[in-house]
Amino acid sequence: MSDIPGYDVAAVENWAAQHTSLVPPFSWERLEGGHSNLTYLIADTHGVEAVIRRPPEGELLPKAHDMGREFKIISALHGRGVPVATPHAYCEDPSVTGAHFYIMGKVGGRALYTADDVVDWIPVENRPRVGISFISTLATLHSLDPVDIGLGDLGRHDGYVQRQLRTWYGSWTSSAEAAEYDDARIHALHERFQAEAPTQGPARVVHGDFGLHNTMIDSDGSLVAVLDWEIATLGDPLADFAYSLNAWSTPASPAGADTQPPTTAEGMVGPETLVEEYQRITGADLSRLDFYRAFNYFKTACIIHGVYARYRRGQKSTEGIDMPHLLSRAVMAIDNAEAAASSM
Repeated sequence: MSDIPGYDVAAVENWAAQHTSLVPPFSWERLEGGHSNLTYLIADTHGVEAVIRRPPEGELLPKAHDMGREFKIISALHGRGVPVATPHAYCEDPSVTGAHFYIMGKVGGRALYTADDVVDWIPVENRPRVGISFISTLATLHSLDPVDIGLGDLGRHDGYVQRQLRTWYGSWTSSAEAAEYDDARIHALHERFQAEAPTQGPARVVHGDFGLHNTMIDSDGSLVAVLDWEIATLGDPLADFAYSLNAWSTPASPAGADTQPPTTAEGMVGPETLVEEYQRITGADLSRLDFYRAFNYFKTACIIHGVYARYRRGQKSTEGIDMPHLLSRAVMAIDNAEAAASSM
């Protein structure tokens, strides 16, 4: 195994030479952006650049980092109005490097993780376009019939919220021992959500983690690519929308004051604009939006709790990780879930 974490460089480059037009040897540069998949920018001997992705090392939830699903989705969406990277090749043979992986084209723009990223990259007069382009892309995705684009078999067409509740509540309960943290409010919220879930409308492709951290944005404010499709499935588009809305912090919100996310930069539109634009484009009935927002805060708490547990199990290095702060983010998400649920 090479010194590139998770990759046998010689084996991967040999495979790529047989399945793509890339010519080894490659240069490898780690692409950061969260505690998730092992993603690298590679460049071949002619300077042609591409991106390679595989799951993180260690025990994972089934389907939590499904490279095949992600590759299938970007292949189906490519050229259909939802900007994605060009799919190149997918390897489903774990003997190559210990896990499935795929190679896609490099896309332009920049990922925005902080308000400083916005200030450094996008002139203030272009910043309102970021939110409009962002939510228009999601609305376009939710307007596509998955059967028409070859994704009708991506998952079940009904019961999305119930399936998500089982998955993420199961993640919480199975991680509680390793995390050495439990919270009675999670169990109470889970029970309430099971009893009060809205009736789902027509299934659509749902991204599952649609936020600015999973997009590439041009300096003119336009969205040029949506990334990280590995947990996408068929489901309730309003749940997907509410997840994105929850992540759109403002300077006045606790999350914004604590972490200064990109949505808090001067000139960025507020969440009310996202709601107006999404409803204008899709015509969706948003009368149960508070339920979906509460449900997604619950989901966020479970995700962070699971990441925290993996660190505590030693499956991920804790170097540079503020563990108390990570756990506090899960607690804050539960607080937000309770607050949103009070308006249901």
